[in-house]
Amino acid sequence: MQDEKELNVNNEMDDEDAESLVFERWLLATSRLMEIKAELSRSGNPLPEEFSAYFGKCCDFLITMGDTWEAVSQGGLEKSTQEQLARHNAHVYEDVTEENYKDSFANPETAVKRLGEDFGQVLSALYFEIRKCIAYAFEQDQERLVITAELLLEVYGIFMEGADEQGEEYMLPAPERIKDAMYWFYSDYSELFCEKRIKDMVSAENNRYVELIDGISDFSDIRFLYKYGLYISSNEIETAKFIATLPEETIDTMADTFTEGYRIGFEMTGKDLSIKSSAEVVYPLGFERMIKKAMSNLRKLGLKPIIRRGRLFGGEVNRQFFYDHKDDNALYFDRNYITRFLEATQTAFEQYRSEAKGYAGPAVVESFGEKDFDPVIKKEALHLSDEQNKLYVEYLTKLGQIQRKYIIEEERSFTIIAFPVPEIMDCLPDKSLKGYAGFFEEIIKVNTLDYKLYRDIQQKLIDVLDRAEYVEVTGRGENRTNMKVHVWHLEDLASQTKFENCVADVNIPVGEVFTSPVLKGTEGKLHVSRVFLNGLEFRNLELDFKDGMITGASCSNYKTEKENRDYISENILFRHETLPIGEFAIGTNTTAYTVARKYGVEGKLPILIAEKTGPHFAVGDTCYSHSEDIKVYNPDKKEIVSRTNEVAELRHTDPAKAYFNCHTDITIPFDELGDIIAVAEDGSREYVIKDGRFVVPGSEKLNEAL
Repeated sequence: MQDEKELNVNNEMDDEDAESLVFERWLLATSRLMEIKAELSRSGNPLPEEFSAYFGKCCDFLITMGDTWEAVSQGGLEKSTQEQLARHNAHVYEDVTEENYKDSFANPETAVKRLGEDFGQVLSALYFEIRKCIAYAFEQDQERLVITAELLLEVYGIFMEGADEQGEEYMLPAPERIKDAMYWFYSDYSELFCEKRIKDMVSAENNRYVELIDGISDFSDIRFLYKYGLYISSNEIETAKFIATLPEETIDTMADTFTEGYRIGFEMTGKDLSIKSSAEVVYPLGFERMIKKAMSNLRKLGLKPIIRRGRLFGGEVNRQFFYDHKDDNALYFDRNYITRFLEATQTAFEQYRSEAKGYAGPAVVESFGEKDFDPVIKKEALHLSDEQNKLYVEYLTKLGQIQRKYIIEEERSFTIIAFPVPEIMDCLPDKSLKGYAGFFEEIIKVNTLDYKLYRDIQQKLIDVLDRAEYVEVTGRGENRTNMKVHVWHLEDLASQTKFENCVADVNIPVGEVFTSPVLKGTEGKLHVSRVFLNGLEFRNLELDFKDGMITGASCSNYKTEKENRDYISENILFRHETLPIGEFAIGTNTTAYTVARKYGVEGKLPILIAEKTGPHFAVGDTCYSHSEDIKVYNPDKKEIVSRTNEVAELRHTDPAKAYFNCHTDITIPFDELGDIIAVAEDGSREYVIKDGRFVVPGSEKLNEAL
């Protein structure tokens, strides 16, 4: 048997051989790409003009990515000026910017128009895949560059088969052959994709983005923004410049609030942070100065930071571009594929079992204030079929089961905080206010409110709600909300409670009491005139409930009922036929609400803050999803017993039906809110809120901000 030293040497040689082989494949691929460019420019080229233009565009892009990979590997990012980096960034993304997208093959509508219905969808999807090479070039992932180039070469070869017969008229290939090439690409490389995804998720070793931030010594030199390879707009630039000007104590306050919330999240739920070794850090580009301090704080807690490119906020060149391609997996998504992908995921988690065990969960900084996005639903874009939608729901359930086997929900936690970006000032109705700096300062105050004050006031609300059998929630004015929410029965009022007293831990800022409602008997209509969910606007959103389940849904975003129904199905129901109410909460952060009203940016608030500015209902899983059996206590030491519902109870008998892998909060703002009344078993009624104002004795201070 070989000794350990010899085995290590052989493994290193194997790695070197593998890298050498990848490099040779890349040389062959790039050589062929150059040849194709020459072929396409020759007279007598048999390909129709539009197809020649398509393949020329793809070849040009891959060659540029190869040059980018080489430049990054040779330290070009450090040597370049900001102007040079900005020009390269603009060049890489120019084809899919909002102004150029209408003429791009990346636009399915344009691709179908130029390449025909048979080929437009699939070749647009292929171009989308090719554009992922931006990430591979900057991450120095030459293998992913190679296999993507080889996919294009395979597809080009299929098209050129029709030109092999001399004297014969050129014939386009069967469209199914292109789809097959795409299918086998995703299937054959599923192990590679899964291994990369799981490694990026749980392994803190050699993390290029952590190293990037650790290496920044001068945050006023914003060249670091271009090292991600993400699109850099004025939003990211102005954010970074602003953050660089803040006093050190402000940065400390922001970072300390963030990481202390993370620590308290473990403490409040009785989870052992000491057994964890890593924490994922998610943030918007431009906030690196705060993140560097936060990473230092996490290391003091014994946690190595993890940053992965796919979870970074900001740098979105064109949201319609990504929306158009969200269902490109329709090309290959079948039962055989998901079986293979799930097996590959299981294998990857086994490979990184110890790293997954040490993963403590995400610490997330969100941004808000970006310009509104109203997606166009295009018939030319790929869409999952009804059968694929069912498979997708099944796939997510099984994927979640695998992940929870290795990243144990009962042992992990998270925290999340949000700050505005400069673009929010574009929608300010009152330009006389102190601008972005003034608004940012207000949000810091919102994020650092006295949690003890809110804890004590919220306990007074809970004392009333604990006496209720059900809670009535009504709107006022044009708001048509009329909900009856059944809540848990308490066996012992002295030691048990129905609502969690939420202060600033996992969800920053402070300001809500929440419960998982009893589904049976929970019914009525939820209506909001305007709400942003997962970055998408919904106008006149209405959800109808019977026994806690959605029975009807509508909005007024689009002209036809079907378009609106499909929009809700994809972005609220997440392709499920129905969802339960997983949470009922009363937000108490009237300060946040008033700040938003003062600046006229209510519609810009992220759900993280918006949910604290009024009562809200979440559809999907409960707040305690996959942790229902862990006892949780309020600051007054009472056990919160409302951790499950009738659907989540299926975890004991049919786990696949117990969870939906989504949780979407929908908030009724105070100006649309009528009454919230706690109704006891004997029919007695106690107002919690009347005409949009808190009326429980001791809660009146919350009305001061209103």
